[in-house]
Amino acid sequence: MILEKVNSPEDLKKLSTEELKQLAEEVRKFIVEVVEKTGGHLASSLGVVELTIALLKVFSPPRDEIVWDVGHQSYPYKILTDRKEKFHTLRQFGGISGFPSIKESIYDAFGTGHSSTSISAALGLKVAKRLRGEEGHVIAVIGDGALTAGEAYEGLNNAGQLKEDLIVILNDNEMSISKNIGAISNYLTKVATGENLRKAKERLEEVTKRIFGERVYKTLKRVEDLIVKGLFPPGMLFEELGFRYVGPIDGHDIETLTVTLKNVSRMKGPTLVHVITKKGKGYTPAEEKPEKFHGVSPKISKPVENLPPSYTEVFSKTLIEIARENENVVAITAAMPSGTGLDKFKEVFSDRYFDVGIAEQHAVTFAAGMAKKGLKPVVAIYSTFLQRAYDQIVHDVALQELPVVFAVDRAGLVGEDGATHHGAFDLSYLRHIPNMVIAAPKDEEELRHLLYTAVKSDKPFAVRYPRGRGYGVRIREPLKEIPIGSWEVLKEGKDLVILAIGWTVYQAFEAAKKLEKEGVNVCVVNARFIKPLDEKLLEELSKKFSTFLTVEENVVKGGFGSAVDEFFADREEIKIFNLGIPDRFIEHGNQNLLRKLVGIDSEGIYRKVKEVVSVVKS
Repeated sequence: MILEKVNSPEDLKKLSTEELKQLAEEVRKFIVEVVEKTGGHLASSLGVVELTIALLKVFSPPRDEIVWDVGHQSYPYKILTDRKEKFHTLRQFGGISGFPSIKESIYDAFGTGHSSTSISAALGLKVAKRLRGEEGHVIAVIGDGALTAGEAYEGLNNAGQLKEDLIVILNDNEMSISKNIGAISNYLTKVATGENLRKAKERLEEVTKRIFGERVYKTLKRVEDLIVKGLFPPGMLFEELGFRYVGPIDGHDIETLTVTLKNVSRMKGPTLVHVITKKGKGYTPAEEKPEKFHGVSPKISKPVENLPPSYTEVFSKTLIEIARENENVVAITAAMPSGTGLDKFKEVFSDRYFDVGIAEQHAVTFAAGMAKKGLKPVVAIYSTFLQRAYDQIVHDVALQELPVVFAVDRAGLVGEDGATHHGAFDLSYLRHIPNMVIAAPKDEEELRHLLYTAVKSDKPFAVRYPRGRGYGVRIREPLKEIPIGSWEVLKEGKDLVILAIGWTVYQAFEAAKKLEKEGVNVCVVNARFIKPLDEKLLEELSKKFSTFLTVEENVVKGGFGSAVDEFFADREEIKIFNLGIPDRFIEHGNQNLLRKLVGIDSEGIYRKVKEVVSVVKS
């Protein structure tokens, strides 16, 4: 086993080309074996094995700094730097992260969990190296659709201007999570297939024959290739941005990659190396269905039957149902059709479905333009990615009071993807925006009615819901509007009130039942609207209770609890306690384990109530 001998990049440098090829196969096998047990981003990492090996053969991290865009391409790099022995702990609580992390290893030059940051970060690292007099290269590896996002072009533009010795490797696998879309993707495909050159040559041939005839055309044939290549260089886009373009080259040919990177390492100024790879390379199921194997769950020996639907599935089916009744409903995703469930919407309403690529900012303003003309856009974006479009939500939607619906998926703690992907902040960053309505369903059925309410309203409206399956409640028909700002009392009580939102509502109810057996009588409220609050009900409750506990799957600072604190700010007789995600980034691990650790599950709520009762009595 070659892999057993490689414990650092220096070990890899000693290997022959044939040994490197064998190493590539062993790394692939190792990744598949581990990810089948832990889950993770499989196809992307399988596609960059040879590229990773070539990078480590030529460059010497940590002196040479490699920034992996998005980060889910980084498994081979983790294995071949200093984490082979820990790789079996991938994405497990207390184990290594599924993304690069500067806190995890000196070999990780920059933490990356969101896309399209690599060029900007790498340029900053390179400028800092020069100013501090440090030696070493900086390489950004961008791919998996990350070149569809605006920040990548901002970075390219600035790098071309500064003329730093920056190396950008474009890992072109024609995929983001789903099939790449957009003009840039089409351009890169044409570059890779030589379509630009072929069409140019055909046009030149046609014109030459028509003007000069067949005999003269044959005389001119020798210079044709030189003329065409001069007029239509394949890397013209990048050359215009100030980069020297190299490629496209086979990203699975270690020998060619190594020679190319050695040559590039000697070049001055910004250089872009265009590498063609196959997502899922070497693992047939992933090669055939790269979207399905982008992110995989751990294998289980026996599937559990009759599971409740996921919130994403309920959202998808409900939106299709609503769209059948309302022809103005359109759906927008930012390169996440399957993740958000909009792939099913596309199958029914292909002309009303829009995938804008990894471009959340554009998605929101694009939706705002549609809303201005009378359409009902529903923008389905994960909570953690919606952060990237904050200014567009404020400036383009809320300020103009345009009725854009935000389906905020993966709100709260998402599990093994960890800190970069937890949807811990959406209530805090949306709540203070004027004109916004924010709601969180207690279960999958309420999600249906809140989505229906959002589409029927003429307001900027966010519906946030968690990753994973619902509680298995019965889905009833028909859809109905829920009065905006209305809460519901699920359980009467006399000692104190729990105001809970989203996933935590049933957890609070379970805690209340346990507490009742111990003589603590708790009122439980489903506070499904975070903005506006149900001020009428709050006033009624304040006449009966002096103690309130808020529970949310969002950071406590600035979240739902803060809204209740503000409402009662001038009431000294009212005591409010807030329970939610603490003021720190939460690590990766099983979703429910993390909920338990921060204390928002039924047991955590039970303990908090006991603590509150003790404090109030004292």
